[in-house]
Amino acid sequence: MTTRTERLDGLPFTRKHRKLLLGSGIGWALDAMDVGLISFVMAALAVHWALTPTELSWIGSIGFVGMAIGAALGGLLADKIGRRQVFAATLLVYGLATGAAALSTGILMLIVLRFIVGLGLGAELPVASTLVSEFAPRRIRGRVVVILEGFWAVGWIMAALIGYFVVPTGDDGWRWALAVGLVPAAYALVIRFGLPESVRFLESRGRVDEAERIVREFEASAGVEAPAEAAPGSRAESAAGSRAESAATAAATTSGTAPSRAAAFEEATRESIWSPRLRRRTGALWIVWFGINFSYYGAFIWLPSLLVSQGFDLVRSFGYTLIITLAQLPGYAVAAWLIEVWGRRVTLAVFLSGSAVAAGLFGLADTPATIIAAGMALSFFNLGAWGALYAIGPELYPTTTRGSGTGAAAAFGRIASIIAPLLVPVMLGAGGTAMVFGVFAAAFVVAALAAFTLPERKGVALEET
Repeated sequence: MTTRTERLDGLPFTRKHRKLLLGSGIGWALDAMDVGLISFVMAALAVHWALTPTELSWIGSIGFVGMAIGAALGGLLADKIGRRQVFAATLLVYGLATGAAALSTGILMLIVLRFIVGLGLGAELPVASTLVSEFAPRRIRGRVVVILEGFWAVGWIMAALIGYFVVPTGDDGWRWALAVGLVPAAYALVIRFGLPESVRFLESRGRVDEAERIVREFEASAGVEAPAEAAPGSRAESAAGSRAESAATAAATTSGTAPSRAAAFEEATRESIWSPRLRRRTGALWIVWFGINFSYYGAFIWLPSLLVSQGFDLVRSFGYTLIITLAQLPGYAVAAWLIEVWGRRVTLAVFLSGSAVAAGLFGLADTPATIIAAGMALSFFNLGAWGALYAIGPELYPTTTRGSGTGAAAAFGRIASIIAPLLVPVMLGAGGTAMVFGVFAAAFVVAALAAFTLPERKGVALEET
């Protein structure tokens, strides 16, 4: 008998998949826009508020403190109450907080609101990739998740455009830029009512009728008839899920208890991300997340400010950053193609290695042409690596720990994104731009080595238990 998840895995890419990808991708782009905007706001506030590098580093880092907490909580909540619910709630939280940040009267108020923004952002990202990966057809699942990640480049380009055209317009230009952050709050309603809940999550909670209805909607979109035996609430439940529920129920009956169907299923199937079978991949994934966060956010959050410190005015530094940001799109496109050709592990490791070389070259660049060329190479390889990372993460864990597994890795990575912006002023004082980007290059190398130890999951079905 074909299970629901097998039926989803075997479908072609349909308009329902496209709607899910676009809906999740727009939320992802709005996230990136918010993260990108703060780099331009920092550069503007250094001029308008006469902030010190240390004060700027806290504005850059505090959001990642919230993201670390949000990533861990978001993953856990996604496994408890559903992917879609958490996705919508996080968009609402960070959208309202970003809009409120535009009204900041001082650095303390801005820092507090940036922390709240981070809570929403951190929870949303791993949840969105988990939701999309659980619906994507198996043969192109990696590519679909990389395309989702590609929306991050769209968001950064939006941030760069706003930074270039809006932030330099006057003393309050940065306020108008942050006010755009209210858009995600409205978009949360689209997510809540326009996207489906994960079929795997619904089955894990015993909501099989809802799961069957959603699968049939995707089959209808592909012009595929549902199997005759797939009657809602009957034999359409996955074989693994049925066995796990039966085993848990039997054990509970023997001990004199009678747990609910959903509780029995969860007890029988939940596996710790640090269990003997999963701990090696969890450790390697955490190292990759730490290295890529440290280098990416340390470099790109400070990029406009670093260019200003090298003697370029706000408009020119923002213009250079916009050009560098454009290279993110082809980076994602190439990674989306290679991930189904080379596989997840090799693609991730190669793009991390390319990022290391590009970071080293950027640290040595001293003319506008070399700065732009090295910056574009860093954008290309770094964002391609991000796409591969988000594709491989959800594939490493079974359904009952998929959200918490990816969320925990993201949370650990956020520690690096907190540390990096704080360390940039220290490294600049100790050895200049060359030292800053030399350290970032070393972090990329460590992440690339860890990526080679991850299991290859190309073409493999997502684990149910």
